[in-house]
Amino acid sequence: MKLTYLGHSSVHIDTGEYKLIIDPFLTGNPVATVSAEDIKADYVLLTHGHSDHIGDAEIIAKGNQCPIIAIVELADFFAAKGLETVGMNLGGSCSFPFGKLKFTPALHSSSVQVDGTNIYLGNPAGILLELKGFTVYHAGDTALFTDLQLIGTRHKVDLAFIPIGDFFTMGPEDALTAAEWISARHVVPIHYNTFDLIRQDGDLFVSELNKIGITGHALKPGEDLHHHQLSL
Repeated sequence: MKLTYLGHSSVHIDTGEYKLIIDPFLTGNPVATVSAEDIKADYVLLTHGHSDHIGDAEIIAKGNQCPIIAIVELADFFAAKGLETVGMNLGGSCSFPFGKLKFTPALHSSSVQVDGTNIYLGNPAGILLELKGFTVYHAGDTALFTDLQLIGTRHKVDLAFIPIGDFFTMGPEDALTAAEWISARHVVPIHYNTFDLIRQDGDLFVSELNKIGITGHALKPGEDLHHHQLSL
């Protein structure tokens, strides 16, 4: 299994059998190292409807003829464009060929601007993936909230992607608490350094994680982690 950080909140997961991409935002992303046209995917997974998370969902889904899995209102938005979708909701889970997916709560908002008007796109979410013996949690965009503890008490998370950018999401201090509550063995900070408003020190965050016994990885866009690195 290979997990590649593509910048901002975009993550590509290659299980060896299936390729998943979460929150693809490459076009217009100043730190992206690959283009949307280069992405190979069997499924597109979305946490919420903001443009910096769904920006390349349509082009990747069309280019790969693959479905988009999202909260139902967001799925309906793409279904209206003629794309194949699976619309789920918070707390719901479903088994797919790649494993089990569950949408978890996130404390944020979810909309996209169309012709100058914000269109509501359902609740924001996190994504919990059970990939045949390996559990990945992508928190999406979220503030710190106490129900994150349920992730850690009910699931053995191997790797968590947690936003640290502040301003729009939780910052590094709150993200440390979230990492502790989620109890992931490994954590990758996301949603930072894409723009000046969310500039943070990923290496400093990782060093603070290490102090509380969590292994952190401040990946640069385009860098990846392999299963053997995460089994330590």
